[in-house]
Amino acid sequence: MKKQKNKLAGLQKRKAISGYLFISPFIIGFLVFMVKPLLNSLYMSFCSVELGSGIFTSTYIGLENFHKAFLVDPEFNRLLVEEFTRMLLYSLGIMVFSFFVALVLNQKFKGRAMVRAIFFLPVILSSGVILGLETDNQLMATLAQTIEMTTQNVSITDTLEEVLRTMGVGVRAFEEVFVLIDNIYDVAIASGIQIIIFLSGLQTIPASMYEAASIEGCTKWESLWKITFPMISSLFLVNWIYTVIDFCMRSDNAVIEKIQLVMIGQMNYGFASAMSWIYFIIVLAFVGLTSFFISKGVYYYD
Repeated sequence: MKKQKNKLAGLQKRKAISGYLFISPFIIGFLVFMVKPLLNSLYMSFCSVELGSGIFTSTYIGLENFHKAFLVDPEFNRLLVEEFTRMLLYSLGIMVFSFFVALVLNQKFKGRAMVRAIFFLPVILSSGVILGLETDNQLMATLAQTIEMTTQNVSITDTLEEVLRTMGVGVRAFEEVFVLIDNIYDVAIASGIQIIIFLSGLQTIPASMYEAASIEGCTKWESLWKITFPMISSLFLVNWIYTVIDFCMRSDNAVIEKIQLVMIGQMNYGFASAMSWIYFIIVLAFVGLTSFFISKGVYYYD
């Protein structure tokens, strides 16, 4: 018994070492390239920064930049609320969409490899030059215009929304859902990594578990909640953290655009640094709080 425990401890130690070796390039890169700029940014958030001939002159002004961000600037608070509302809606939509697609792609059917390749294209499209082409693509714009002319401005979601509005059924909630449906292309583009992670987790579930559940009379729906969800619950936490952080770093984020405008357009580095740290702390607190509650439902197995 003691030898078995020692073997398990040795195995866990080797796994831990392998994990640290795997993330060591990031840790080294962070310590070498990121720590100093972060500290400089934090210091500038408490200063008034003036640009000279190739030099920065920083004058300590305390919490004035933070006071200006919260109580003086007319847009910052509104943009924070709007972007976090949009982030919550889109993140939930991405999680549901990616999990559903992963379930479909995990089934056995003809042409599965081709369908997987199609759904993994967002991972390629969300990188580098391809993304730049996609955001300013005349072909896509012409295609969207052609589709709109062909359908004669008839939208199924608009029609359904109008029916529900007339009936007075959950108007506000359905409006948010319809906005998400109308932007399903953006959701699909942002779901590539999550689909891969969910699919890798689904493929680790032994088929014998489903066979045993089926013999005992368990339906597919019950298997989904009793087997699939618990077995990959830890991946929901991973995907949620990735999705939130990825959304908060998007180029069309209004808060990021505001910070860039103040930093580049107005050359106000102190105020921009203060807004950046406010945004960073709020995102960090949100990720920590939601991760804490999600982790309560995570099932870990050996």
